Amino acid sequence: MHTDGSGWQTRLGPDMAARYAGDGRWQNIPLAESAGQCARDYPDRTAVADDSGGLTFQQLWNQALRLAATLRDHGLQPGSVVSFQLPNWRETLVINLACAIGRFVCNPIVPIYRDAELSFILANSKARVLFIPDRFRSIDYLEMIQRLRPNLPHLEHVVLVRAEADGVASYASWVDRPAPLEPFTRADPDAVKLLLYTSGTTGNPKGVLHSHNTLRAEVQAVTDFWGLSRDDVLLMPSPVTHITGYLYALELPFLQGTKTVLMERWEASAALDAIQRHQASFSIGATPFLVELVAEVDRRGIQLPSLRLYGSGGAPVPPEVVKRAYAVLPNCKTFRIYGSSEAPTISLGIAQGDPAEWGAKTDGLIFNHEVRIVDPASGVPLATGLAGEITARGPEVMLGYTDPSDTEAAFDADGYFHTGDLGYIDENGYITVTGRMKDLIIRGGENISPKEIEDLLHQHPAIQEAAVVAFPHARMGETPCAYVVLRPGRELDFPGLLAYLESARLARQKFPERMFVVDDLPRTATGKVLKHVLKARAATEDCQDAPRLLAQA
Repeated sequence: MHTDGSGWQTRLGPDMAARYAGDGRWQNIPLAESAGQCARDYPDRTAVADDSGGLTFQQLWNQALRLAATLRDHGLQPGSVVSFQLPNWRETLVINLACAIGRFVCNPIVPIYRDAELSFILANSKARVLFIPDRFRSIDYLEMIQRLRPNLPHLEHVVLVRAEADGVASYASWVDRPAPLEPFTRADPDAVKLLLYTSGTTGNPKGVLHSHNTLRAEVQAVTDFWGLSRDDVLLMPSPVTHITGYLYALELPFLQGTKTVLMERWEASAALDAIQRHQASFSIGATPFLVELVAEVDRRGIQLPSLRLYGSGGAPVPPEVVKRAYAVLPNCKTFRIYGSSEAPTISLGIAQGDPAEWGAKTDGLIFNHEVRIVDPASGVPLATGLAGEITARGPEVMLGYTDPSDTEAAFDADGYFHTGDLGYIDENGYITVTGRMKDLIIRGGENISPKEIEDLLHQHPAIQEAAVVAFPHARMGETPCAYVVLRPGRELDFPGLLAYLESARLARQKFPERMFVVDDLPRTATGKVLKHVLKARAATEDCQDAPRLLAQA
């Protein structure tokens, strides 16, 4: 393990740096350098637009420089963690760039997270600053952080964005200041820049570490493969607190001056209007976004001539969804992409054959990664066409997790990251993902840990045992389904279950949308719950044929 200048432990070593810098895939250009160049070359060009306004590259640079100075004035050092839990607002680009300028570590946090998730992330990351809205949708963020703050000794500053409150710092006041006189030191391109938490089946999220070099390698690969230029316009409906939104909305614009249009919340009609208004040429989003956009275009009976690329991933993308997109949007190349926070976009789309056919049947061409399919039990590489665990190595793969033991467990001796996903590679280099080794539920692109829900259910006084599995959902791809065994003489209905989870302050997107009360759970001889049996049962049991089914989404 390597320790960078700020104390972060990563897997970066001299051989790894020499390999990727030597072949040019690590360009050793920190984000602040690219952003400053864009401000000089395209000062009046719009960098980002959202529902309430926009910023030019010069305005964005000026605000980020001032915010970086304020953070420095408040005692932050290189490597200090700056968190934000915000919707897709243009201020997120300023915060991310300010972190790059000041050599701080940026930590985006998903807006739907509530007490349990937020407290863990802030404590684990030792974040010193947190940017939040006052309220967004139904969540009172200020009230939530005030509940949690007594147990977060490292959190020194909470900053309200687009709001003000007595005794709380405001984003506007932190940005509205004279330009700093003292220059900032150039960032080490191999230093940790991004800390992004991703939920797994073990319950607590894992902190993923990326550097300037790994992030730039990713957006450079996308730019090259898709043939993007500064004349392209990105519509970003995915949260910028996810790896997809973060990479393409907060990092990619500075590669060559590309404009980004942010959507605060997803609505198909609003997305269509934004594409027309801004002449958006490409977009990346989860399956529900593509399904609903295509339906809205079809309903209106119009064309979107500017939209030429749409990459879909984050949740299973049925072949019929891609085929339907080509039927309704014949000028738009639609394709599935595959990746994760740890190894972004292992595949990037279609480069040969009929785009509609290949886009529907595969997850795309492997690009900028070395991928091995290995036997899950032995780790031995498998022949072309055989399904096994997907492992990947490349310049975009993370530097590691915050916990070095997690890093050691995730990589093999050759430096390949073990994704936990199952799939195969065909003779043309296209990858198809067939499933997941773990039980992760992916709801509209959001990873949900069954164990996290199970742990809460097991605390309910009426529940003796619980198992949570994925249940197919037409719009979201998957949603949680709970199987519970009740204690003798106890009762529990579905509204009671939901009320309990609400009182536990679990994010509502993680609430089960189906619940079965059963006498026992199917198990192996060693006592392990057979979740694949429960998952198959949940997908096939009919409401009318299941008298003990208490609720259905």
